[in-house]
Amino acid sequence: MQLNLQTASPTVTKFDLKNALANIDLPSADWVGIREVHEITTTRYVRDRKPQSNGRSLSHGVMIEVLANGQFGYASTNHLDIENIQLTAQKAYEQATIAAQWAVHPFTIAQRPKAIGQYFSPFIKAADAIAPRDINELLIEICDTLKVSDKIVKTSAYAVITEIETRFVSSNGSDIYQKFLTIATDYAATAQDGAIIQRRGDKGQLARCNQIGMEVFERDLILQRAKIVGEQAVELLTADECPTATTSLVLAPDQMLLQIHESIGHPLEIDRILGDERNYAGGSFVKLSDFGTMQYGSPLMNVTFDPTMAGEFASYAFDDAGIPATKEYLIKEGNLLRGLGSAESQVRSGIAGVANARATSWNRPAIDRMANINLEAGEYSFESILADIEYGVYMESNRSWSIDDYRNKFQFGCEYAKLIENGKLTKTLCNPNYRGITNQFWSSLAKLGDRHTVEAYGSPFCGKGEPNQVIRVGHASPVCLFENIEVFGGA
Repeated sequence: MQLNLQTASPTVTKFDLKNALANIDLPSADWVGIREVHEITTTRYVRDRKPQSNGRSLSHGVMIEVLANGQFGYASTNHLDIENIQLTAQKAYEQATIAAQWAVHPFTIAQRPKAIGQYFSPFIKAADAIAPRDINELLIEICDTLKVSDKIVKTSAYAVITEIETRFVSSNGSDIYQKFLTIATDYAATAQDGAIIQRRGDKGQLARCNQIGMEVFERDLILQRAKIVGEQAVELLTADECPTATTSLVLAPDQMLLQIHESIGHPLEIDRILGDERNYAGGSFVKLSDFGTMQYGSPLMNVTFDPTMAGEFASYAFDDAGIPATKEYLIKEGNLLRGLGSAESQVRSGIAGVANARATSWNRPAIDRMANINLEAGEYSFESILADIEYGVYMESNRSWSIDDYRNKFQFGCEYAKLIENGKLTKTLCNPNYRGITNQFWSSLAKLGDRHTVEAYGSPFCGKGEPNQVIRVGHASPVCLFENIEVFGGA
């Protein structure tokens, strides 16, 4: 992948953000920051060869943060003129002064250090490199290819292309420009035989999402994948039901996406642990005292927060508070070291965190969010992981999930599975599920695939916060073997 720097000059708008900042008059404020977001989203959806959606939306505005009396206040506007910027800044200042009356912790300018820099998503072909008609024709052709049999009763092809530009300036000299190009796709087939219905997708619903260019729409490769998806949907109609057993479980990277997200990402968010999210998204089984002491899982388990990974869905150089992003170990050799806490959460909790203050848009304040949470590779090939398994189940692609409010007890279902017998994949299995308890499950991690088995997926749908924020996340993982796991069938 090459880094395209043809648009290295900020192009977000003709609005002069620095001039707007300079004209804000708040003599009693300790610090002021403005974050501008300009986002264009194109959605193309074809079902059974018929275009259902060809939408294009624009969102553009600014969020103003003000630090006063030890508290941050927030206000946003999409009226980008000096008068409205001043009015919005005044609202943010008033929020900060009101919040100071019920402060849980005093903040300082140390939580907003000066930062200067740029970031650009890596891509080969820009967002306008393929004509809209050509994309629609490809999506129709994908639907044709998915329909490998009359038993295929529904086909769909979905693409979401998002171009985001952000600019952040502050009264202590920060000036950050970041430009993102993200593409998420979903190609799926539903097969039916009487009362039996099975859906098979291309690695899960919109799980194929990256910071990448239009080169992702490489026709021959996509159609090859679509044919396999259609064939597997039909195959599942006559597959054996997943057995009920406590056995060896091998998970593909596309299912590890959800496993990492739900049982590592969310429980390590420090604002949840502090109670900030309990009303909406729940709490966590992890306590502040567990950092540095808890054995989260097997000694093979090394989990990193890494927004620096090129092309992964939630990569960036600075978070939305202007903190430089670095790769950090959350869990090393199974030991819990660090939480997913932004600058404010770190100073409140006394726990080491990461640069993860993130907001879904210009009209939301940044909160603690996971970004790229990755499980580091081990040393085994896929074949060598299977080789020593006398009996077990291999599962791909999430279909359903259930996990308690504390991210402890869970039950996940997958789209597609294979029985493992004497070191080989044998029968196809339908309706595969597994369950576990987070620490016990990760302690059962017995083998990790090598770097050749690592695949990166993500989701545009991670929801959190009040008002709600739906944001993109990325997760990379090798193939993993877990021992003594409860697996079972049932739709």
